[in-house]
Amino acid sequence: MKEIRFFYAPDALTEHVLPADEASHALRVLRLREGDSLNIIDGQGNLIEATIAEAGKHVCRFNINRVEGMPRPWPCGVHLAVAPTKNIDRMEWLVEKATEIGVDSINFLDCANSERRVIKTERLDKIAVAAMKQSHKYYKPQINDMVSFRDFVKSQESHRSSFIAHCYDDADLLVGGSKPFLLDAIREHAACRQDMLVLVGPEGDFSPDEVRLAISEGYIPVSLGQSRLRTETAGLVAVHLMQLATTL
Repeated sequence: MKEIRFFYAPDALTEHVLPADEASHALRVLRLREGDSLNIIDGQGNLIEATIAEAGKHVCRFNINRVEGMPRPWPCGVHLAVAPTKNIDRMEWLVEKATEIGVDSINFLDCANSERRVIKTERLDKIAVAAMKQSHKYYKPQINDMVSFRDFVKSQESHRSSFIAHCYDDADLLVGGSKPFLLDAIREHAACRQDMLVLVGPEGDFSPDEVRLAISEGYIPVSLGQSRLRTETAGLVAVHLMQLATTL
């Protein structure tokens, strides 16, 4: 079977030109020429079948032959908010793998125990684009700038089913005296029929005050299993469980 290559052009429907890096790959690496076909995605659910109209030294223009709106593979929003690790490579890995599995947004939290207070999303966005193309997704996840934990928790839409994964067992940091497994909590609250959001803390976990604040804002404390997970592993497990809940 011939490999289908996707090119990413977020403004494809209006500008009809590939971005510089995509044009370079098409023309210099793959050596495509005028008249050759392109499969373009805009990250917003559109698959665009096109033909190269101009293959210049620095530009690749195309004519659109057909546009097909592709349905989102999962029925409701899958959102992750995570405190970035000190080692940025781990966040790059998380963005790549979460995109391959399927996620709508990844948000970064500045928490009391955070070891990283600044994050540059430009490279992470490029990693998301590459993972989207490789995994044949038609929707690019939104990679959002870092915000304070408090501001994020207080700004979320009420229609989302929101969960906070933490490692405490203190009675005042639980709801109803328990901390259910995320998948069970999703099923109990029928969250798989509406947008879902999971918070994952830094390497030192959320502070107790942060957990209390989240609970006061309607977040449900959950467990991600018996093992104590690294931040990036916990984030990926959360995305996988949210996706799993939509298929069961």
